[in-house]
Amino acid sequence: MRFKILGLIWSILGIGSMTFAQDADTTKIWKIGLQSSITFSQVSLSNWAGGGDNSAALNSFLNVFANRKKNRSTWENNLNIAYGLTKIGNESIRKSDDKIEMSSKYGYQLSEGSDKLSFSSSTIFRSQFANGFNFPNDSIRISKFLAPGYLLLSTGVDYKPVPSLSIFLSPATGKLTIVADDDLAAIGAFGVDPGENSRLEFGSFIKVIFTKEIITNVNFESKLDFFSNYSENPGDIDVNWETALVMKINNFMSANFITHLIYDKDVQFDVNENDVVVDTEDRVQFKQIFGIGLTFKI
Repeated sequence: MRFKILGLIWSILGIGSMTFAQDADTTKIWKIGLQSSITFSQVSLSNWAGGGDNSAALNSFLNVFANRKKNRSTWENNLNIAYGLTKIGNESIRKSDDKIEMSSKYGYQLSEGSDKLSFSSSTIFRSQFANGFNFPNDSIRISKFLAPGYLLLSTGVDYKPVPSLSIFLSPATGKLTIVADDDLAAIGAFGVDPGENSRLEFGSFIKVIFTKEIITNVNFESKLDFFSNYSENPGDIDVNWETALVMKINNFMSANFITHLIYDKDVQFDVNENDVVVDTEDRVQFKQIFGIGLTFKI
């Protein structure tokens, strides 16, 4: 089932390798690029009076884009994936980062010769690669591939007042939450009705992207999006905010500082009292990653 769902999502996204291959002269209308990084850190202690634990961590990310511009039409495609592992002391290896995000946006300029305002349609898919567990109990799985998975289909207006800033406003957005795991679906995880494997919402969507080289060899990117469900508590706005500061050291090394903030009222966390779950609540999720390592860019 998961492969059928993923195949459908990939078809909807249309991150067009076939279209790209069929263009007779892609050099004039396509702009493609790739950036990847892998960082590793390790601490080893022996008879260390100050205390502490041996540790090792590995983090990686890959960003790929393929953008097409011809006449008044634009087509922007992005694939962002990240994965990280960490091991502390005698504990088992755990993941520290896990992300899949594919996006595709088609735009048509409302005014010939100006790309500031476009009618646009956007598709975004988000999920993860591996199982997540409720540590220290590694027998309780709380997430997996396509549990959750999110698919957003939006139509609206894209405003680009300057080349480094894009503001996409959509009054018509469908959000599909997928929970392709019967155990998690049975408890109504990630906002689906208990026993259901998906939930469809309709509302408004805003996505702001800012990308700029703030000083030489230091690039900053911030992506912030909001979603409000028209029919159910529209004031409970979902927030997804990612920032990345990439500092180039030389042609093969860089330092990366990445943050990710999520607020989704449908994602509930256990409230424990004396190791007993007494309630659940929504919380702001926050992740921070800093690393120095090898990088590759084309």
